[in-house]
Amino acid sequence: MSTNIITRQGHEALKQELDYLWREKRPDTTRKVTWAASLGDRSENADYQYNKKLLREIDRRVRYLRKRLEDVRVVDYSPEQEGRVFFGAWVEIENEAGDVKKFRIVGYDEIYGRNDYISIDSPMARALLKKEVGDEAVVQTPSGEVLWWINEIYYEKS
Repeated sequence: MSTNIITRQGHEALKQELDYLWREKRPDTTRKVTWAASLGDRSENADYQYNKKLLREIDRRVRYLRKRLEDVRVVDYSPEQEGRVFFGAWVEIENEAGDVKKFRIVGYDEIYGRNDYISIDSPMARALLKKEVGDEAVVQTPSGEVLWWINEIYYEKS
């Protein structure tokens, strides 16, 4: 599966999502299910069916988040990382065609909904680990090897 590490910010975001789902979203949805159930025939009640399905999805996500928060290990910035690519780094790279990409290397749970984050488990991140500014990294892609140069590395100090 994936590496069980996460940035401090990613851990806080998962905790906030869990808190929101458990304290706000779930009670609100439960009220809607109860209200819709009180209307009678549940088999043709769209409100009841929709909110019951939503409640199952919320419960599934809550279970996942609780388990995941127990399993992950928070990795904080360390001054020894400075100047090299490690977990949590923001990296700017460039290829021969002059295409420039900038992203942060984070844990698996942090990449969703973000175009500027990549997983530590991705081929790109693996190729960049421990490299310095000016180094080249060869990334294995489905269409072959691609060469990237590292232009910049920095860390968010929490």
